[in-house]
Amino acid sequence: MKILIIKLSAIGDVLRTTTLLHGLKRKWPGSEITWITLPEAKDLLKENGFVDDVLEFNRKTSRDLETHAFDLLICLDKERNSTFLATRLKAKKKIGFGRDSKGKLSIFNKESRYAYELGISDELKFKINKKTYPEIIYEMCGLDYRKDKYILNLTDKEIAWAESRLKGIGIKKGDFIVGLNTGAGTRFANKIWSFDKHKALIQGLLEKQDTKVLLLGGKREAGLNKRLKDVFDSRVYSAGCDNTLREFASIVKYCNAIISGDTLAMHIGIALDRYVIAVFGPTCSQEIELYGNGEKIVSDMDCSPCYKRECDKKHNCIATINLKLTNLTLSNLST
Repeated sequence: MKILIIKLSAIGDVLRTTTLLHGLKRKWPGSEITWITLPEAKDLLKENGFVDDVLEFNRKTSRDLETHAFDLLICLDKERNSTFLATRLKAKKKIGFGRDSKGKLSIFNKESRYAYELGISDELKFKINKKTYPEIIYEMCGLDYRKDKYILNLTDKEIAWAESRLKGIGIKKGDFIVGLNTGAGTRFANKIWSFDKHKALIQGLLEKQDTKVLLLGGKREAGLNKRLKDVFDSRVYSAGCDNTLREFASIVKYCNAIISGDTLAMHIGIALDRYVIAVFGPTCSQEIELYGNGEKIVSDMDCSPCYKRECDKKHNCIATINLKLTNLTLSNLST
């Protein structure tokens, strides 16, 4: 049984799609699974024993795939690159999204209708839907969903690297570490708190005497994280903003809890069984599965979620979230 999964982006979405591998292997234990994705997401699929081959999406790979025939093709993206590729390739059965004869987005199987409608109906996506993303993609594939978790396997060497890196900045094994991810993608408006909001949150976290706060982020957050670290004399550290994807994941693994918006750090925390406090403003909280190991803090503004790229509100959804809830949650966590 040769299976091709087309899931190119975003990186966090690629990671949460790994839940599907459990169901595929239950149904076809001896299947050979190929996954094509963008280069920046490829490292998330390393050390994944369920995936036989990980391909980078480019023109050459796309042309090479056209010479292959698969038993099953699964396309979970709605974007043009993914869907046109899925339509061109040969497979006995196709699931998910493709393009019709006029080049318009279409579905290959009736089980993908609900997922398709989520993309065209705000009422369904924002108000009515209660299904998580894993439930939705299992439904698309006609598989039995058993709350299967993400798959992100780190090596002993990668974990040891994180321990050494953090030891070098003053964090030792056994410390109670809260990872605070200060960044988020730029696709949607209002996914990032202001400097003052982050500062207030850290002050609340430090009220718990044994807590150390580890600032997480990428290159865009370097300036913000430096400003935040400079405010506090002790117990606030920076993990650095130049880590590779797997180095970043190894650092997250070291944390007891992760506070993050709806972004890659949240998905990595979920994948690594960290206690995740996920903050939602413009995106849908109901589609995120925390597997009973975390809490969602959701804006109560009437216009949220919206998935808008720009916001014209004076007081936006992220700015109005009650951050004290986070401190109350952490005060009950065991070290």
